[in-house]
Amino acid sequence: MNLSAQRPWITPVVMGAFLLSAVTGVLMFFHLDSGLNKTAHEWLSWAMVIGVGLHVLLNMPAFKRYLKQTTGRVVIGAFALVLALSFIPAGGSSGSEPGFAPPVRALAQAPISVLAQVAGTSTDDVRAKLQAQGLTVTSDQQSVADLVGPDLRKQIGTISKVLPAAKS
Repeated sequence: MNLSAQRPWITPVVMGAFLLSAVTGVLMFFHLDSGLNKTAHEWLSWAMVIGVGLHVLLNMPAFKRYLKQTTGRVVIGAFALVLALSFIPAGGSSGSEPGFAPPVRALAQAPISVLAQVAGTSTDDVRAKLQAQGLTVTSDQQSVADLVGPDLRKQIGTISKVLPAAKS
């Protein structure tokens, strides 16, 4: 493939993907994302990865020049160091979980009878909804956390199938 012939679309892909990734990333940072922002950010960022890879290949001589310069090596090295440090555990879950996590965890640890009260339905109804999800309920004193474990995503998924949808 002649990359030079592909220049008319490679750079616009990088520009468009950067715009999407930057805007959705900023929205997510400030917890202002809605709809499919997070999904678009996660999945369409692949367009940026591919586009940047092709852009680097297209501009390899310039990229090599940056790696020969002290400034280029320092800047790239600094980002590589930050990337490496980002894999170090940040000491527990405090501060790293979203603000909705504590109430969801509390609800997930409540007995099924309490969850039924919150849902405005009967314990039998909650039991049936949990069993429909393939969970084995043996007591009304069990909690969603007992049934699905500590994984917050699983707890949210299970609770959302038990609680009625919010009315706007």
